[in-house]
Amino acid sequence: MQQGTSEWLALRAGKFTGSRFADLMARTRSGPSTSRANLIVTLAVERLTGSCMETYQNAAMLRGIELEAEARAAYEARELVAVEEVAFIPHPTLPFVGVSPDGLVGESGMVEIKCPSASAKHYAALTSVAHADEYTWQLQGQLWVTDRDWVDAVSYDPRFPDGLQLAAIRIGRNESEIRSLEEACIAAEEEVCAAVLQLRQMQKAA
Repeated sequence: MQQGTSEWLALRAGKFTGSRFADLMARTRSGPSTSRANLIVTLAVERLTGSCMETYQNAAMLRGIELEAEARAAYEARELVAVEEVAFIPHPTLPFVGVSPDGLVGESGMVEIKCPSASAKHYAALTSVAHADEYTWQLQGQLWVTDRDWVDAVSYDPRFPDGLQLAAIRIGRNESEIRSLEEACIAAEEEVCAAVLQLRQMQKAA
């Protein structure tokens, strides 16, 4: 099974996944953000319909899809490693959680690839850890679900000159963040189940 297929989308439907962890953990000064509330409802609707609502792809997302294989090959060549592609990895004990890393490396590592359309983002990945910071919850969530030790946050832009087209920042497990994410998923799962129940009751009454 490949990422992006209808089967892959069906596996993700109604689950807390890597790309959704940031919405789950987003907060404002007054509390959880609206993105968290939207996520709760989205997951509830997906469970009722059996369909994933993550179908829209903008130009930046399409660029990432088109360049991912090229970026993976460049990473393998530079790091002298083989990357095992995977579609979806469910959490071993929480059936409502799963991730889709861009590849597994050896027995303890992973790789997550971004191909930014904005050149400034790739420049930031070359010169700082801003690239990895932006995806903290996705990266830590992947380490949590897969029980691996590290993930290389990769940025790839073939428009840059030779030697500067790929940036890789190795991120290790942050057990405190992982615990926070686990607790947040468990708490939010109760809200999703309540929303599903309420929507089913409304559907019967309609």
